[in-house]
Amino acid sequence: MKKSPNIRSLAAQAVEQVVEKGQSLSNILPALQQKVPEKDKALLQELSFGVLRTLSQLEWCIGKLMSRPMTGKQRTLHYLIMVGLYQMLYTRIPPHAALAETVEGAVVLKRPKFKGLVNGVLREFQRQQDTLLSEFASHDSRFLHPSWLVKRLRTAYPEQWEAILEANNQRPPMWLRVNRQYHSRDAWLALLEESGIQGTAHPDYPDAVRLETPTSVHALPGFEDGWVTVQDASAQGCIPLLDPQNGEDILDLCAAPGGKTTHILEAAPQANVLAVDIDEQRLSRVYDNLKRLGMKATVKQGDGCYPQQWSDGKQFDRILLDAPCSATGVIRRHPDIKWLRRDRDIPELAALQSQILDAIWPLLKPGGTLVYATCSVLPEENTQQVAAFLKRTPDAQLELTGTPDSPGIQNLPASTEGDGFFYAKLLKKA
Repeated sequence: MKKSPNIRSLAAQAVEQVVEKGQSLSNILPALQQKVPEKDKALLQELSFGVLRTLSQLEWCIGKLMSRPMTGKQRTLHYLIMVGLYQMLYTRIPPHAALAETVEGAVVLKRPKFKGLVNGVLREFQRQQDTLLSEFASHDSRFLHPSWLVKRLRTAYPEQWEAILEANNQRPPMWLRVNRQYHSRDAWLALLEESGIQGTAHPDYPDAVRLETPTSVHALPGFEDGWVTVQDASAQGCIPLLDPQNGEDILDLCAAPGGKTTHILEAAPQANVLAVDIDEQRLSRVYDNLKRLGMKATVKQGDGCYPQQWSDGKQFDRILLDAPCSATGVIRRHPDIKWLRRDRDIPELAALQSQILDAIWPLLKPGGTLVYATCSVLPEENTQQVAAFLKRTPDAQLELTGTPDSPGIQNLPASTEGDGFFYAKLLKKA
């Protein structure tokens, strides 16, 4: 009988790839999950995401428990110990089972002589756990975020920064978008209740439903038939502002993975939609989403900074620019963002956003609408970005979203709300 793979060693390798090599967890994890039975995929995800969510705490504990760090070829064992600590702190796995499986991970990683070390560190943590946690509660790392990001959030949100950090450290709620081409939201909610699942309608976004408890998409009424899509509530807020109409030419720029492309087509099935993204690989997800929902759009690979290469001189009635950003509003969904981003990235991203805005504004017809959106909570990418654009663009006018001095709507992450997200609606003067 084939032996099951060691989940702890795989989780350690995933975290190491993120922290040491700068890889994105969403790129690494699917391949690792292919190595484990279906029943173990959720545990591998929980351990990988969980360690990255609490990385600074686990790092601090290891620093207290070991006289010197693991380096070189033994570095994977550092992350294996983190996986062991995370299980003891945050899961219901019995400590003896967590310990045994984690120690066995050293053998799977071809470091059998370090079994005693891994075992010793984890047992020492068990003995000192209460003292260590009490000491950690007053340490700077307690916010489980890098110091540069804590500093930026404190500056931008003097009243709310701790609530934002707290929300980022929670597991995210599961939001859905009901396809209005098949059902009204209330009608689909009734079907959901019939299937024994509880959901709540969002007060502001007309298609959004939050599940009381996250569940498999295959348990959702009509998922395979395109009745519903998994999409955060805040991401859905773009489309009411864009207000797409049948027969219009609409550009969805930075479109992958296609959630907003398909939402445009649910709202206006006869719109002519061009979905453009710079990343060829991620465009495959746009095709997948269109196919599942039985929709048609033109999909192109292209760089928003150089629209002349893909726009064929065409102008659009409406443009949705979901700009490349720091993704600081979606940390609870992608905890690796905390450790992949650097403080120096923020001015570079703001410069790129500015370049794209200037490059695509000429593609908007006079009288047309552009919605600028990011999944960031940082003012440099949001309010300040749009304010600067309005100052240098005489034919741009803010509509329905803030004031010229403080443009846009900023959503902040909260436990029963959507992710951190920003929108500004701009009209081109006729």
